[in-house]
Amino acid sequence: MDNYGFLKVAAAIPSVKVADCAYNASQIIARAEEAAGRGVEVVLFPESAVTGATAGDLRRQPMLLRGVTEALQQIRKASRKIPLVMIVGAPLRRNDRLYNCAVLIADGRIQGVVPQSHLSDDGRWDSRLFTPGVETTGRISIDGEESLFGSDLIFMINGVEIGIEFGTDLDAVIPPSSLQCANGAKVIFSLAARSAGVNRLERLERRIAEQSSRTCSAYVYASAGDGESSTDEVFAGEAFIAEEGEILSRARRFAIGGELVVADVDIERVEFARSRTTHTQIPEGNFRHIKIEAPLPLNAAALERRVDPMPFVPADREKCNARCEEIFAIQAHGLMQRLRHTHSRSAVIGISGGLDSTLALLVAVRAFDLMEMDRRQIIGVTMPGFGTTGRTYDNALKMMQGLGITVREIPIRKACEQHFADIGLPEGDHSAAFENGQARERTQILMDVANMEGGLVVGTGDLSELALGWATYNGDQMSMYGVNASIPKTLVRHLVRRAAELEPSEEIRLTLLDVVDTPVSPELLPADARGDIAQKTEDLVGPYELHDFFLHNFLGRGYRPAKILFLAEIAFEGVYTRPTILKWLTTFFRRFFTQQFKRSALPDGAATGRISLSPRGGWLMPSDASAKVWLDELDKLK
Repeated sequence: MDNYGFLKVAAAIPSVKVADCAYNASQIIARAEEAAGRGVEVVLFPESAVTGATAGDLRRQPMLLRGVTEALQQIRKASRKIPLVMIVGAPLRRNDRLYNCAVLIADGRIQGVVPQSHLSDDGRWDSRLFTPGVETTGRISIDGEESLFGSDLIFMINGVEIGIEFGTDLDAVIPPSSLQCANGAKVIFSLAARSAGVNRLERLERRIAEQSSRTCSAYVYASAGDGESSTDEVFAGEAFIAEEGEILSRARRFAIGGELVVADVDIERVEFARSRTTHTQIPEGNFRHIKIEAPLPLNAAALERRVDPMPFVPADREKCNARCEEIFAIQAHGLMQRLRHTHSRSAVIGISGGLDSTLALLVAVRAFDLMEMDRRQIIGVTMPGFGTTGRTYDNALKMMQGLGITVREIPIRKACEQHFADIGLPEGDHSAAFENGQARERTQILMDVANMEGGLVVGTGDLSELALGWATYNGDQMSMYGVNASIPKTLVRHLVRRAAELEPSEEIRLTLLDVVDTPVSPELLPADARGDIAQKTEDLVGPYELHDFFLHNFLGRGYRPAKILFLAEIAFEGVYTRPTILKWLTTFFRRFFTQQFKRSALPDGAATGRISLSPRGGWLMPSDASAKVWLDELDKLK
């Protein structure tokens, strides 16, 4: 069965009894069994989980160290029947030195031991008890069984490279995980014993997310919790699973009885991200790679991670508002710089009453306000044609008048009728020539007005339209500067809604909200009998929320069609059926490949996010590339 590149991992916080190794081993085994029952492939336990992290100087005692050995043997034997890999924290003696270790156990064997590289110097027990293992390498004997030992170990578990470090290692100038990732590790497992304290949690979470982002990796963190001594400190049992800067899952703090945090980390996402970054441009080391064919879960398990149906729009309202403000600033400053550089006296925008032209108008108004230029130098042109409805026409006028720009109305119907007669287009023929002729007539008007007024034409097309090629070549595809070119349709809607929330004028606010609620349409075909929009874009090419989801996962993460379909079924469960998703996914790939020629002639426009289709570096693709490989896979899914 295809797991689509996911690795199910867990951070387990067992309840411990300090210095009772046999009890702690039983708790570790119980948590491992629970994890295996959920389909976990690798489970991480905290630092010194076998003894308890607060055992202090008792960890020097031969009796306790003998108990550690017996506990590890207990866990090792149990692992024969538990189909996963365990990473367990324990103190171990080697060559008369004591090391704080991570012991990797799978399939009835101790597969390797990694010592803590960097010890804490904050007055705790680390530097008093243990020897740093930063350059240690060799082998270790545990109850007569030889295992590889050292800070230079990278484990390849069923084809996925993993690295191991400790919580204090993350404080190093160059953490071991950075070197491990430069040498191929995709997932880092970090054992910790970090006590609770005011303001520590946010800093810890931020550092874990940052390290996973910096190293383009998944990062699993488990810290000591329930049962640890409270003589001087309290341990909250913190656990996180992060991926490429995003926290996928976190533990309940202070959980009595322990906690198990599970998430599927996306190895394909990590690999694709690394193909686009310079993360490997740090010093490489001489690492030993240990290949482990670990037992796989007995039963297929459900995906344990949230699949966001709106990947371009933050679910958190505060973050979404902040992103909207950042995007507005980028758009406005980009347009401002182009206006200044070209010494333009005006900006010309075709205002349809739809989402994209509304956003472009709002950006132009902000740019002119920044330059302290009269808004009347923004020329908004409404160009009613065969498909213009009263709703969009009225909204266009209300916005232009309310925002104080210059309003021009230039109907295109007569000009288009003359043009259609000139080229011999039969009356009543509503083919592509009928539609595209209107779009090109509008663009010609805007260009000519801009020439008359010493200005430039501000483009309105968005990222989603460019991906689908839903634009008329040398029509609305063309402008002198495109302010929306890197913004997907789902985000355009939120940007306009956010502008409405901040708008002091009640009339403009209500108009903006009505624009948000208006069906997306090019309005190139005649309205219906009631005068309403008859040509709805999403009925023709599919829902933009689906296409934005496809776009994000194809370009942003490099997923193949089967994986995109798999994730879309989860994200849009109860909203769209599998056949519906598959239909529009096929449309997406077919149009994305056939419409590249429009993107190859794309006007300038500032990128606002990680995904751009600009031919000047955002997206390089030949216009005649074949979609066969992608479409063949889609055919197999039908």
